[in-house]
Amino acid sequence: MKIAIAQLNPTIGDLVGNAAAIQTTAQQAAHQGADVLLTPELSLCGYPPRDLLLDPSFTEALETALQQLEANLPPQLHVLVGTVQLNLDTLAAGGKPLFNTVAHLYAGQVQQYFHKRLLPTYDVFDEDRYFAAGRDPNLLDVGACQIGITICEDLWNNADFWGKRSYAIDPVVDLVQEKADLIINLSASPFCVGKQELREAMLCHHAQHYDRPLIYVNQVGGNDDLIFDGRSVAVNRQGTVIARAQAFAPDLLLLTYDPHTQDLQPSRVEPAVTDVNAEIWSALVLGVRDYAQKCGFSQAVLGLSGGIDSSLVAAIATAAFGSDNVLGVLMPSPYSSDHSIQDAEDLARNLGMTTVQLPIAPAMHTYDTLLAPLFAGTESGVAEENLQARIRGNLLMAIANKFGRLLISTGNKSEMAVGYCTLYGDMNGGLAAIADVPKTRVYGLCHWLNQQKMPELGRGLGVIPESVLTKPPSAELKPGQVDQDSLPPYEVLDDILYRYVDQHQSSQQIIEAGHPPELVHRIMQMVKRAEFKRRQAPPGLKITDRAFGTGWRMPIAAQLTKHPENIHLEFFAK
Repeated sequence: MKIAIAQLNPTIGDLVGNAAAIQTTAQQAAHQGADVLLTPELSLCGYPPRDLLLDPSFTEALETALQQLEANLPPQLHVLVGTVQLNLDTLAAGGKPLFNTVAHLYAGQVQQYFHKRLLPTYDVFDEDRYFAAGRDPNLLDVGACQIGITICEDLWNNADFWGKRSYAIDPVVDLVQEKADLIINLSASPFCVGKQELREAMLCHHAQHYDRPLIYVNQVGGNDDLIFDGRSVAVNRQGTVIARAQAFAPDLLLLTYDPHTQDLQPSRVEPAVTDVNAEIWSALVLGVRDYAQKCGFSQAVLGLSGGIDSSLVAAIATAAFGSDNVLGVLMPSPYSSDHSIQDAEDLARNLGMTTVQLPIAPAMHTYDTLLAPLFAGTESGVAEENLQARIRGNLLMAIANKFGRLLISTGNKSEMAVGYCTLYGDMNGGLAAIADVPKTRVYGLCHWLNQQKMPELGRGLGVIPESVLTKPPSAELKPGQVDQDSLPPYEVLDDILYRYVDQHQSSQQIIEAGHPPELVHRIMQMVKRAEFKRRQAPPGLKITDRAFGTGWRMPIAAQLTKHPENIHLEFFAK
C-alpha cells in the first residue's frame, strides 16, 4: 500500500484555494500510484481558524467546500481531509457545537468522520472553546491494513515518554488495543526552536514502545504570529526515522507500507536542520513572507537606524520580499552618529535595497515649539526622547499608508520584555518580525548570516557591516546614549528574562543562579509594567515556547505586590 503525505500551506478561511491545493496534490499522488493521501489537521480551512468557527455561515461553507472537493478527487484514492463537523449531540459531548474532524473521502463521497479526542488549552491553543472531544478510537480499514487515526494532540499524552499524563485517556493506547496496524497523526503543530528534535524523539518512542509504524503529517507556513515548519516524518516499528519531508516548505512524500512485515519501507529522508540559527532564519523568512502574502502585501518598508536589530530585519525582509520590494527609511536626528547613517547605507547597498533619508530635526523643532508653553519649567527627559521615536513612527506609517507597503517593526524580545521601546514610535507596524528573538540571539543570527552565501540576499558573505556587530547598541535619542545606560548587559538581561519568562522561575531561583537580587527584582518589575505596551504591539512571529503573543495572557491592571513572590517589588519601587 502506498501512502502519500501532503505537507500543505493553507490560508485560513480560503476554502476554495485550500480545496484546490488538496485536489492538485491528490492528483499528483494518484499519478504516483498512491492509495492513500494524508493531509494536515484542519487542512480545508487552515489552522488555527479561531473565532471563524463561531460563525455558522463559515461552518456551512466548510461543509459545502468538502462536498465539492469529494466530487473532484481521484475516485480510487483514499483522502483524509482536516475539517470540522457539527456536533448533533451537544448535551452528551460537553455542549460544544463542533468536532475537530478528519473526513475520509473515497469514491466521490465521505465514507467516515474521525474526531479529535484531546483538546489542548495551553499556550496558543484554545480548542475547548470550540470543539467537543471525540469519544471513540478512530480506525480506518484500507485493504488489509487497519489504520489508527490521531489528530495532533492525540499523540502527545504518553505517560512513559513524558513521565505523566495531561489527559485521562491516551488515544494511542486505545488504538493499539484495537489492533491498529499503522498509526497516523494529522497535525498542525506550530514551530518553536528545537521542537522537531523533541517530536521525533516522541514519535520514535511511540513506534518502538508499541511496535507500530507511525506517520506524522504536519502543516507548513505562517498564519498570523504562528509558523508551521512542516518536517512531516515517518518512523518504522524499530523506532527509526525512515522518511522526512522538507523543512519550512510544502512537500509531497510517498511511503510504502508492507502488509507482510507490517512496517513502512525506507523512503526519502530530508536532512535534519541541526543549526539553531539556520532553523530560526528559515522560520522568520517564511513567517514574514506568508504574513505578507496572506494579508495582500507585496512590498515592505522599515526604518533603518544602522543598528543590529533593523539590520537583521532588513535582511529577513529582503529574503522574504526580494530586494526590489523593500524600502529602508533613514531618519537621522541631531543625535544620530555619522557611523550609524553610514552603517545603514552600507547594509542597504549589500542587500540591494532602496533607501530614502528623511531627517527629523525640523519636526523635532516643531514639536518643541508646540509643547514649550506646557513643558515650561520642566527638565528635558524621556518624553522628549520618545517624541523622536514617535516622529519616526508617524513617517513610516505615512509611507506604508501611501504606498500600500507592510511596515515591519524591528524591536526584539529583550526590549519588548522590559518595555525598552516606544508606543506609537518604534513599535509601529503591521508585523513585528523579531519580537520573539532575544537580543543575544539577534547578534548570533547576524554573525551566522555573515558566514552564509545566500543568493536571495544579493551577495555572498558579510551582509551585515562589521561595525554594526561591534559597536555598543544605542537608541541614539540623546548625546552619548547607549542601551547599557538603562539596562544591564544583554547577556545578563537575556539570562534573567529566559529564566523568568520562559522557564517561570521565581526571583529566588534566579538569584540563586548568580544574579544580584536588586537587578532581578528590577527586571521583574519592568516586565510587569510593560504589559500595556505589549498588548498594543503588532503581531510578533513566535519562535519560542513562551512568546509575547497569542499564548501570553497576562492582565494589565493588576495589583501583584501582595503576592508573596512579589512583595519585594513594593519596597523596591519606593
